Amino acid sequence: MNMQTIKASVMKFVKDEDGLTIVEYAVAGGLITLFVVGAFQLLGTAVQTNINDLTTAVNAR
Repeated sequence: MNMQTIKASVMKFVKDEDGLTIVEYAVAGGLITLFVVGAFQLLGTAVQTNINDLTTAVNAR
């Protein structure tokens, strides 16, 4: 391999955007997963609080 072939191969690799697209999808998927987990944790806490309030009200009667 000569220097010109190596340079052409490196430039082709740098300009290739297919790998970048996969990375972007992976990052987006990770962010969505974090958001969903956070939402479920907040929702779970709110539901637990409501159940505790209802239990306390029923037991007070």
